[in-house]
Amino acid sequence: MLSGLTAAADGPIDGIVTIAGDIEEAAAPAAASGSGRLPHMGALRFSGPDAVGFLQGQVSNDTAPLSRGSPVLAAYSTPQGRVLAILHLLPHSSGILGILPRDVAASTIERLRRFVLRAKVKIEDVSEQIAVAGIHGSAPLAAAALESPDATGYLEKDGIGVARVRRGAAPAAAPERYWLIGEQHGVARLGLADDPDRIERNWRLGDIRDGQPQVYAATCESFVAQMLNLDLIGGISFSKGCYTGQEIIARTQHLGRIKRRMSRLRLPSASWAIGQPIQLADGRTGRLTELARGDAGFEALAVLSLDAAAAEAQSASTDATAVEELPLPYSLD
Repeated sequence: MLSGLTAAADGPIDGIVTIAGDIEEAAAPAAASGSGRLPHMGALRFSGPDAVGFLQGQVSNDTAPLSRGSPVLAAYSTPQGRVLAILHLLPHSSGILGILPRDVAASTIERLRRFVLRAKVKIEDVSEQIAVAGIHGSAPLAAAALESPDATGYLEKDGIGVARVRRGAAPAAAPERYWLIGEQHGVARLGLADDPDRIERNWRLGDIRDGQPQVYAATCESFVAQMLNLDLIGGISFSKGCYTGQEIIARTQHLGRIKRRMSRLRLPSASWAIGQPIQLADGRTGRLTELARGDAGFEALAVLSLDAAAAEAQSASTDATAVEELPLPYSLD
């Protein structure tokens, strides 16, 4: 295994999330299933008449679909194009709700507020008032007296919003996954399962198998949006106007300077951490961005160099052949 953590690949590593590798402590999930609250996810609320326009100037995707009742997947980046957070924006009746990990919510809202200026928009961290849940398949929705979203991808009933998770060409056999979001007391009445550790693990595993990227405190400001495959799953608009980080993201795309991409891996049993450097047998190196206990060992997403010859040197003391690359549900070409 890699002994310890180094900052050689992408700079300092902060806010490390570690997942122990003792598989015997809990049974590995045979599939990414189970539905319930996601304690690691929080929400920001954007309200006011300028909310959609404000977000249009801040995030990587076109926010116009929000006005038509459709959810939007987007990255929020620094002016240097480094991703600060990935937002799942939902057109909730109380305002636009942006789902993101709790450990980056405070830093994201602090940066966003700097750009409000005269815009008529209010930005709040509502992670304590709003419950975020994940649903695998339509059966739990039906059990909670909720319906699957129509072609818009979003449906709301009595303040409970249901949004289809946007993903690439996922296998037909893979169950649809949905975000469920609403006031704490409203979600509590739905009677969802109450096993947060299992539900969070299975949701992360679903993200990994769908090739859905996420940014946590440990990987904040580490990657340009294309390194996280956001251009491959509809998370970037290259035809909208200017937004924070747009110059670097557009230049990366049009000049063909995408030197790293996110890949899916299987890791042996060990103590792994999001943000940890990793090396493959062919010499490619990178960092882990998502991690969950899988059917055998762990499954993970990692941003890896595309060219082994250009890979940056890392301190490793593991047999790289123990790391197996798995297919994504979409092509990296």
